[in-house]
Amino acid sequence: MHPYMVQSGDTLLRIARRFDINVHALLAANPALSSMTPMVPGILLAIPYGTESIYCIQPGDTIIGLADRFGCTIQALSAANPHLDLKRLVPGQLLNIHGRARKRIIDARAEYGHRELQRDIALLEREYPFIHVRAIGESVLGKPIMAIKLGEGPIKVHMNAAMHANEWITAPLLMTFVEDAASACHKGDKLCELDIRALLKKVTVWFVPIVNPDGVELAQEGLHPGHPNYSELLRWNRGSTRFTKWKANARGVDLNDQFPAFWDQEVERRDVHGPGPRDYPGHAPLSEPEARALADFTRDECFDLAVALHTQGQEIYWNYRGYEPEGAVNIVKLLAQASGYRPVKLKGSDAGYKDWFIYEFRKPGFTVEIGNGVNPLPLDSFYDLYDEVRPLLLTAMEAAGQV
Repeated sequence: MHPYMVQSGDTLLRIARRFDINVHALLAANPALSSMTPMVPGILLAIPYGTESIYCIQPGDTIIGLADRFGCTIQALSAANPHLDLKRLVPGQLLNIHGRARKRIIDARAEYGHRELQRDIALLEREYPFIHVRAIGESVLGKPIMAIKLGEGPIKVHMNAAMHANEWITAPLLMTFVEDAASACHKGDKLCELDIRALLKKVTVWFVPIVNPDGVELAQEGLHPGHPNYSELLRWNRGSTRFTKWKANARGVDLNDQFPAFWDQEVERRDVHGPGPRDYPGHAPLSEPEARALADFTRDECFDLAVALHTQGQEIYWNYRGYEPEGAVNIVKLLAQASGYRPVKLKGSDAGYKDWFIYEFRKPGFTVEIGNGVNPLPLDSFYDLYDEVRPLLLTAMEAAGQV
């Protein structure tokens, strides 16, 4: 065993991922904990030795040299040591060395939020210099809303995820797709029998993996006394510090009811008159910085096709009040064939991103409800979900050229 002090943002799964052990081993080593115990910063845990070693950095060590010595990638070392600046190694620092090197940058074994996204974007940029990244705005609490660009083609596609807080699993799903597409482009490989390098010469894709970073943090970590909106959030969440059912942002506004497409009718339909876990459209369309950033970004880039990832239901919503273009029905059939999901011609829903995109631009937009079950979907279903969504996203990129 070796000691570990809980840090801000830690969860059981994040700690287990960091030390390459499973949660059951962590709980067995710390009998005072339970899977329901909030992780309070400062608590000292006992970490059982797994497939990880601890190395004390010596004078003259470099990150490249250590990666070679221990037979792992720089990315694996960085992922295992998020608390260290690996560009400036200091003798005496302790380095976590995974005995089983991971081949991927994106690690979906634990909650995926703003910190993981920032780290992975930096690693992807280092590995694939042709990726372009920019912040399109900020959340209520000042977290940057990041966008990632792949491709150089004239056809422009947009994909976003994690607009609803407790649907955060859509973020690592989208990021895994970004990594796979970038890797295939770099190596000249195919993905699902598609030549990605050739496709990305025809198509440019902008990904926004986490639209709602503040809400995602609440859904994953719960509410802690230091939160700047602590009193209000506690009241809006009926006195509970558990936020696993929370869909809204840090001001209790449902971002997917924020867009100016018959917003007034959505307000009447929802009949929710104040902030809360879900369904409050806010006091005006685009009142929230996250929704406003996404709308401004969409207007600036003039996308030809858009896909918004949500959970759950294994359905694809593709229409909006008859404003969708004629070709949308053909595209949704292709998406359904690729994923096994059911196309649904939706009625009685307004003010969502997909609704506004179709209404504003008269171009094909899709809301994809990934998986089946109860939100948040469990992480142990991640790779099954990815097998469903990967061909759908590739098909959307291909089909955008048919618009």
